[in-house]
Amino acid sequence: MSDLILTPNIDGADDFYADLLATHEGLETADSNALNARLVLILANHIGDRDVLCQALRAARLEKEE
Repeated sequence: MSDLILTPNIDGADDFYADLLATHEGLETADSNALNARLVLILANHIGDRDVLCQALRAARLEKEE
């Protein structure tokens, strides 16, 4: 089982964030939400490790609850 990486791990993280924002630019809320859902599923498929994905779900849920 792999562990979820929660520390910064993206080369050019600020540039990626700018790309993410640009991808959403001009979209209505529903379209932006749909884009996010598709992105999550694409990345989940790429990761492919159910244990890591479940760790990510828990981490995301805890961030919201804190």
